[in-house]
Amino acid sequence: MSKTNILLLPGDGVGPEIMQEATKVINLLNDLELCDITYNSADIGGIAIDNHGNPFPEETAKKCLESDCILLGAVGTKKHENNENNLKPESGLLALRKSLDLYINVRPIFLFNSLIDSSSLKPELLKNLDIVIIRELVGDVYFGEPRGFKGESGNKIGYNTMSYSTNEVKRIAEYAFDLASKRSSKVTSVDKANVLEASQVWRETVEKIKSTNYTDIELSHMYVDNAAMQLVKDPNQFDVILTGNIFGDILSDEASMLTGSIGMLPSASLSSSSGVYEPIHGSAPDIAGKGIVNPIAMILSVAMMFEYSLNNQNVSSIIKESINSVLNSGYRTKDISLSSEYVDTSKMGDAIVQEIKNNV
Repeated sequence: MSKTNILLLPGDGVGPEIMQEATKVINLLNDLELCDITYNSADIGGIAIDNHGNPFPEETAKKCLESDCILLGAVGTKKHENNENNLKPESGLLALRKSLDLYINVRPIFLFNSLIDSSSLKPELLKNLDIVIIRELVGDVYFGEPRGFKGESGNKIGYNTMSYSTNEVKRIAEYAFDLASKRSSKVTSVDKANVLEASQVWRETVEKIKSTNYTDIELSHMYVDNAAMQLVKDPNQFDVILTGNIFGDILSDEASMLTGSIGMLPSASLSSSSGVYEPIHGSAPDIAGKGIVNPIAMILSVAMMFEYSLNNQNVSSIIKESINSVLNSGYRTKDISLSSEYVDTSKMGDAIVQEIKNNV
């Protein structure tokens, strides 16, 4: 069994709390000899600003490059939300993605059957829910130049640049098409090509790649505003959704509520050689330190790490099946409970660890 070195980036807010539950799972898997993982930690986001004066310090960047893969909690603090952009916690996350060229963001949207009543949608709309959102992660308006502020104090103007090149679109589209070929051979590409030149390049490139190399894939195009509506009207019409950075950010958070809580869904950010795994939720400073955050998305991110970076589908399945069993047994954190009864973060983590023991 080969040794794997992973880096833990707990970050801010609820990040350290959910990371603690993830390490419980990793420690158990080591004890059961299902893996051989060593890990160390580093700062990112607000805690890195406090400790190093930089949301993505050189020490953290070096550890990222030396690790086989990375687990990330969350970034964002009220303390630093009014900082200049380069000193905001979120800029550390963007710097991490850019430094490792994590251009592929995989966000699976699925529903544990026992939570079907936790969603605000009718149960009949959610049966067999299984969507994957493929979001381009290192381009678009978040990284476009020029950007900044201009004008007088009485009429200040903030501006950003949305752009996509053919090469940027090509590589993310190829990933989505390859994934679709292993699923239902269906891709919905989401853009705003009726008004945005960046989206016109996106659509033209996606269409050309499909017609040249993926003729067996069913491709449809959808404007982002319509996609937002369709996700809550008829989510099962989708299988693989391919979209850009800002649209993917918004749509995946919307889609998470199909599952009942944003606290349930993991994500993988990938390049040709690196992988960062994190829940799609943020740092939730309003509940940080209260012991009520749902750790399941973080633990499912560990499962994704085993699947995508460590090529161990068996361990990934054990984690997912154990979470399913715990939910079937009635365990709920506050965000997914339909009553005033719920368990705290640590007890949910403990229940999942015990179930993994039972399943091995």
